[in-house]
Amino acid sequence: MHEVTILVELVKMVERAAKQNNIKEIDTVVVQIGQLSSIVPRYMREYYPNTTQGTILEGSKIKIEMIPGNGLCHHCNKVFNVARNKGKCPTCGGEDWELLSGREFNLKEIIIKENT
Repeated sequence: MHEVTILVELVKMVERAAKQNNIKEIDTVVVQIGQLSSIVPRYMREYYPNTTQGTILEGSKIKIEMIPGNGLCHHCNKVFNVARNKGKCPTCGGEDWELLSGREFNLKEIIIKENT
């Protein structure tokens, strides 16, 4: 499961950012995952606690936002969801399209714990 490897790299990235910004405690890490990527969100949620043990992220949450797998039809110039429409433009039925989004994996935001 490559999700564990991705999570290990994510933890390293967040730890570097926290160190550079003198952040001591993380509340939530927000990531964006493309609908057409090979990353399984359920595994990311499931393995996150284990990969954060012993790090500044221990006890934090992961929030996942999905990026739709959109394509641009070269025939009619309509943007459509590639997965939902099985690779065919719902407007003209064309199969000649360009992928616009859906394979991404982005660290969007690091939310720090408020001092109370």
